[in-house]
Amino acid sequence: MKIDRIHHVAYRCKDAKETVLWYQKMLKMDFVLAIAEDFVPSTKAPDPYMHVFMDAGMGNVLAFFELPTQPPMGRDLNTPEWVQHIAFRVKDRAELLEFKAHLEANDVDVLGVTDHGIFHSIYFFDPNGHRVELACPDPAEEAQLKELDKVKWDMLEEWSKTKRAPKHAAFLHAKEFGGAERAGS
Repeated sequence: MKIDRIHHVAYRCKDAKETVLWYQKMLKMDFVLAIAEDFVPSTKAPDPYMHVFMDAGMGNVLAFFELPTQPPMGRDLNTPEWVQHIAFRVKDRAELLEFKAHLEANDVDVLGVTDHGIFHSIYFFDPNGHRVELACPDPAEEAQLKELDKVKWDMLEEWSKTKRAPKHAAFLHAKEFGGAERAGS
């Protein structure tokens, strides 16, 4: 047995129509379908919802639920807002910069470009407060992935024992941090 791929990833949204229109305009995603019921099919609980699906490319689907009878949505206050996010891959740096300009021209605050070594990213929030990342591959991605593959188990083992960041892959963010050793590490 092996998982084939993600069928869809679902998040909650404040307003289904606003969310669909935002993802169409800002990220050029097509609106795939909508499902609505007064009862939850899996639990049979009375809980009306609108479930919308957006095409995230190559068979990937991003979905949202609007739940009008539930308390207002929030976020996990014990987790920094930079942690929980959804990342989408774009073709290259030129397209990443084109998206950045497009988002900023539409009054979306964008953080980055951040250099992660194997990829470069921009970050922003959708109208529901979900953090979104767009990432493009670095030209040296393939070689760096081979290096990372060699050290992944050693890094995981060291982390599991020390809960301190192992330095096996520190080369990834050397440019982003100016090559200097970070304080506290």
